[in-house]
Amino acid sequence: MNRKDFLAASATAATVVPGGAHLVERRSDFDAAAFARAVGRPAEIRQVVQAVAFRPSMLVNVKNALNGLQFGFGYPAGSIAVALAGHGPSAVYAYADPVWSSYRLGEFFKLSDTAGAPIVSNVFLGRRAPVDRRADPDDAAGMYQDASIEMLQQRGLIVLTCHTAVEEQARAIVSRGFAPASMSAAEVADDILTHLIPRAVVVPSMVAAIAVLQATYGYTYLTLVL
Repeated sequence: MNRKDFLAASATAATVVPGGAHLVERRSDFDAAAFARAVGRPAEIRQVVQAVAFRPSMLVNVKNALNGLQFGFGYPAGSIAVALAGHGPSAVYAYADPVWSSYRLGEFFKLSDTAGAPIVSNVFLGRRAPVDRRADPDDAAGMYQDASIEMLQQRGLIVLTCHTAVEEQARAIVSRGFAPASMSAAEVADDILTHLIPRAVVVPSMVAAIAVLQATYGYTYLTLVL
């Protein structure tokens, strides 16, 4: 659904499009309550993992952090909060399958599968193991070795989506011919923001959100560049 469709269904696009329809998200469009609920839930330890370059191994790092905190340091599973701060190309972790296919994100970002073909869907989302909290953490087929986004969310991962990154990517998608000629950059941005993975939380700017997570919510900071 693009911006024209939303405008037909609502008096203002800002009431429907997460983060609103401006290039720069306004305070009135920011769902501060949803952000606070997600990142401010009770936790003994909080960590924000920033990722800009697209590296699937980043999800393995998140899995390893959760395992180390739970099984090595002994933090109760429910007391760990990890926020994934993906922006730049790594923002695509939060995009649902229709976005990947509609705008050929595999081609756009030059993201390939093991056979060298462009990725056409969010293959990082679906969990690969059953949720069984009694599982052996050493079991390669168990939940504690599953680095899918859905499983990591089950274990306390909070997926953040950068509104600024979406808007900037939408402009690049249009200018490089990866969107239908009839769509504007604003319409592409609206389409992306309304087709995010479940429980993704839109923030105005990821670099700003990281500062808030550290200063207000006590998150430690890790950036992954390799």
